[in-house]
Order: sequence, then structure tokens, then C-alpha cells
Amino acid sequence: MQKRVIVGLSGGVDSSVAAWLLKEQGYEVIGLFMKNWHDDSVTISNECPWLEDSNDALLVAEKLGIPFQTVDLSEQYKERIVDYMFNEYERGRTPNPDVLCNREIKFDVFMKIALSLGADFVATGHYCRKGTVTSDGKEVYQLLAGVDVNKDQSYFLCQLSQEQLSKALFPIGELTKPQVREIAQNAGLITAEKKDSQGLCFIGKVRLPEFLQQKLQPKEGVIVEIPTDFEDYNKIPSVFDSKMEELEFYAKKNHYQVTNGKVVGKHPGAHYFTKGQRKGLNVGGTIEPLFVIDTDVDDNIIYTGQGKEHPGLYRRTLFIHNDELHWVREDLALQTGGVMEVKARIRYRQPLQKATLYKVDNGMYVDFALPQSAITEGQFVAWHIGDELVGSGVIS
Repeated sequence: MQKRVIVGLSGGVDSSVAAWLLKEQGYEVIGLFMKNWHDDSVTISNECPWLEDSNDALLVAEKLGIPFQTVDLSEQYKERIVDYMFNEYERGRTPNPDVLCNREIKFDVFMKIALSLGADFVATGHYCRKGTVTSDGKEVYQLLAGVDVNKDQSYFLCQLSQEQLSKALFPIGELTKPQVREIAQNAGLITAEKKDSQGLCFIGKVRLPEFLQQKLQPKEGVIVEIPTDFEDYNKIPSVFDSKMEELEFYAKKNHYQVTNGKVVGKHPGAHYFTKGQRKGLNVGGTIEPLFVIDTDVDDNIIYTGQGKEHPGLYRRTLFIHNDELHWVREDLALQTGGVMEVKARIRYRQPLQKATLYKVDNGMYVDFALPQSAITEGQFVAWHIGDELVGSGVIS
């Protein structure tokens, strides 16, 4: 029996080649384009409009001789991704819509549609691989990094479950980007030369501040610069009573007040800014550029520091609450008191960093060997053993 695979054709080269490869491998392939956004008032004109993309997806499907249809998921997208984003920004956290889009849309809403169409699998053009191992006599799925180190996208899939992985295929995970383009070229696919899309998962290039301004009202506040010799930076106990006390200390955020530094400018709303941000502050006259080291959405203040080595940007340890902790490999999940050596990253494309996980009653600490720049609440931390992504969580 020929297995049926539904490919999420996005109109880009990666998903086009994924569909081509599956067809070559003898699957019955159906192309489905997801329309997730209607509001053209906030996309930047002509950049990545969904119409052009769906048209490219259709042309690829015609070239491959596979059935094609468009599904409109904009209701679900608005509810699960856009509303969530506004909500997070309002709380002063910085969400990652791409990770959520995979968990909530592509591998949930979209996957359910695919399965209702009789699909055995859903395939996407992600640069990652799926493996299987046997654990306690059960088959367990692995989420492995893509072969192309520059393009590895396993991070974006860090919230997938065993159930979702069991039905997923990643046909281009063994290839590099140049190889993918070459296959597209040889197969005569219209997307061969197409630039990679930037911007939110499916919204296209969105002007984020304007996008946020639709929901979150601007309100003027002050920008405060904190000096590098701020006293709290040097308050490190010479000895800790326990590992837990040490972790708690290093995971704690610095709390600033206006009086800790000097007012250097004004901003349109603290909820539009994120930690580590440099652009958009519009403050001149400093020796080194200013970076956001913290935002206070309650009092509407942005705290900044000069230069990317500013101590206010760095933290060694982060915490994840139990309800935001996710194990792709449930069989490897730590129990309270458990410790695990891993390599972790706190953002896409960051080189993996040595870290140790410590499971406690109410959550888990991720303790890095070296302090990390701009650990940002609301973003995802993902951890690996070798080239396998085994779990992830929301930074609290």
C-alpha cells in the first residue's frame, strides 16, 4: 500500500524539494498551502505576500503532478499565535511565534486536517531529522539536528511531542541548502532561486512595533542607563550553603530603579522592547551603543547599558516552571533531584553551550558553564544530547 503524505507547501524552495523527494521515494503526495494571515495593513508592501507564495506552491504542485489545495487557518492562527503574542508582550515577555506555530498550527491544526484526509504522515521543509530508538521495549522517536549545521532548524520544533513526531517526515534533513537548491534547479522547480522568507512564520515581513501598536497602546516612558559598576553586580556571596541556593542566586534577575542610573531618553512603550535589543532606542552621545538590559512594563521604564559586554546583559542560570517544561524524549525526563549534562541554546542559531540541568519540585534550572547574553523571558531554551534535541522550556 502506497503511503499518503501531505506536504505543507509554503511556496519556498525547501518545502518544494521536500515534496519532490517524497514523490521520488514512491509516496502518494498531496500539497497543502496554509493561509494564516489576512491583514495586509501591517505587512510590509510586496514582501512575501501570501498570494505570491500560494501561487508558487500551486505551480510546484502542477510541475510535480500532485493534487494541491489551500486551507485557511487564519482563525486558529489569530487565536493561538497572534493573541498569545500580544498577551506575552503585554506581560513584558518576548514570545517566539515560530516555535509556537510549529506546535500549535503545523503539527496540530494542520496535522489534524491532513489525517482527516487520510494521510499517514505530514511532511515539512525543515532542516532536521527524525530517528527512532527502542526504550523499555517501546519505539521512541528522536528529533535530530539537520545535517547542514548552518541551517539546522530543530530548535523551531523543540515543542513537538512523541505523538506529533510519529506522524512527521523531514525529507530535506539530510541535505544542505546548496544541495536543496541544486535539486530544485534540476527538477525545474520555479522556487529554485527564491530567497528565504524572513519574518514571522506565515505573516510575512511584519513591522513588529506597528503590529504590536494595533493592540498595545503607545505610552511614553523614560530610558535609564545603568552604569557597569552598579553595586548589585558585585554582590556575590563567597560561599553558598547548597547547590540550590547557588542556582537560585544566579537565576535571579537584577531589579533596577530609576535612581540606579541616569535618564538618557524617552521611549514609546516598554512593551515594544526586548532584552538585548539595540535598535530603536534613538539615544546618541554614548561611547558604546546602548543595549536594553531590562524592561519594566508595570512602571513603563527601559533599562539600558553601554556595550555588549555590559554585566547587566549576562546571566548564568535560568529557570523553567513545570507547566512550561517539555520533554521531546519523555523517557529521559528528569525527576526531582535529577541532574543531566547537556548542550543548550537560548535562541535559534546560537552555537550550543555546555549546561547542566537540575530538576527541582516546581521546575528546572538550566545552569550554563559560561554566562549567557540576553536570557529573555518568554523565549525557549532547548537542550541536546549529541545531535538529538531532547527537551525544551519557556524561560521564566
